[in-house]
Amino acid sequence: MSNPFSTQPDRRTMLRSAALVGSGLVLTGGGAAAVAAAEGEMARIRKAAESNRDADIRRIQDWIRLVSIAAENLNMAEGAAYMADLAKSAGFTGVTTVPSDGHPGVFGVMDNGAKRTLGIYFMYDVKQFDPAEWSSPPLEARIVDKPGWGKAIMGRGAVNQKGPEATLLATLHAMKKAGVKPPVNLVLLCEGEEEIGSPNFKQIATRPDVLAALKKCEGIFIPASWQGPNGEVQVNLGSKGVIELELVASGAQWGRGPKGDVHSSYKAMIDSPVWRLVQALQTLVTPDGNNVAIGGWSDNVRPLTDREKALIAEAAKGMNEAQMKQSFGVTHWIDNLPFDQALVRLAQEPTANIEGLVAGYTGPGGKTVLPGRAVAKLDFRLVPNQTRAEAEAKLRAHLDKHGFTDIEANVSGGYDPTEVAEDSRLIKAELAAYAKLGVKANLNPRLAGSWPGAVFTAPPVSIPAGHFGIGHGSAQHAPDEYYVVESTNPKVAGMTEATLGYAEIMYQLASVR
Repeated sequence: MSNPFSTQPDRRTMLRSAALVGSGLVLTGGGAAAVAAAEGEMARIRKAAESNRDADIRRIQDWIRLVSIAAENLNMAEGAAYMADLAKSAGFTGVTTVPSDGHPGVFGVMDNGAKRTLGIYFMYDVKQFDPAEWSSPPLEARIVDKPGWGKAIMGRGAVNQKGPEATLLATLHAMKKAGVKPPVNLVLLCEGEEEIGSPNFKQIATRPDVLAALKKCEGIFIPASWQGPNGEVQVNLGSKGVIELELVASGAQWGRGPKGDVHSSYKAMIDSPVWRLVQALQTLVTPDGNNVAIGGWSDNVRPLTDREKALIAEAAKGMNEAQMKQSFGVTHWIDNLPFDQALVRLAQEPTANIEGLVAGYTGPGGKTVLPGRAVAKLDFRLVPNQTRAEAEAKLRAHLDKHGFTDIEANVSGGYDPTEVAEDSRLIKAELAAYAKLGVKANLNPRLAGSWPGAVFTAPPVSIPAGHFGIGHGSAQHAPDEYYVVESTNPKVAGMTEATLGYAEIMYQLASVR
């Protein structure tokens, strides 16, 4: 297959025509002149991006080396200040650090005198890590070889989300160097608590000056670099919501069992908080662990529409089931479902997941203790029309009804599901941009993962929200996270092509009907 990022004139002309047909534009009069002008500007942006490439890669590496972890309260003020400096350097004005009841956010605007405005969402926090699990130190941001993909930056936050975000900033640096004014106004809003469920992000987004800027936006997106090996991407029409929490059983709260660890021989006469937690967990799901059994949990779930199921079926035709299973290290889907039905379940079903169980001694060998405390870390994924508030209330009521009033449910964060209209300008601009770039894009009814897009789609902001970007990275939240900067796969974008992709979405949003 030819390289979809080729700069040959005939290829670009073909892609331009496809994009304009998809967006409903008419190539007559001033419209044709505008397209020609945009083509010239994109050529200048490419040249600038190519010359900036080394500096753009260093920007990602330097950002990875300043780690901000909300869960550990590590470098949060420093992370916000660094984010603010990055925004100012890229050309945003009025950049301010926005306080909250938790960690701060960052806000800035770029008035380019355009008719339309595009919102951009960033996060500057990352997940925790254990250096012993990595093949390359997670904060050194080394360039490594990834067979089948190319040269990549390896480090915590490389793809989630500093690589894609810094690539968008690279777009603005390239535009500035090329003397090209972005064709849309920009609003940038960043937070430092996404990895703990964005508990205070709505407070940041609805501060009067921030809210006023957001409401001017045609939509907002989070940069993403999720191209598959065949170059394909998904255009998500929504995302699941989430609540993240701990369930804690303790002898002190229960009034039974020890308040601290005691010798395990006393189990013959002393109750165990650990077994109590296990029993409580068993009530939350069906015996196979695959369906939520909390009372009334699915009462408000909206089933997928026929249109949404058709989109999933169409996307499944171009997906490699065997490759997906291999990447996950699994041999079967739940209930031995065929691939297309497993994908429907992935989009449609709410979930209850145990992230971790902690109790007593977990080191080498044994240690004969009866622990006085046990903790389960859980996340619940929510689908339309569930809400975070509803889910929290039903979980508490379920535990109480089953006699577990002593078990604490400590919610750390979460947000509602997100839905975006297929005919919104944001989605139409994304599809047109991918067509222009020669990238196959599948409409996806719902991302199984979560992000705080509901803060934007729900009142009072009420704007479309989604994901956009080309390029590739993987191992989010896991060891050896990476972001490709020099692609050896002709179907997948490297750093420069991904930079041009973010310019393309701006041009498409400016012109799409």
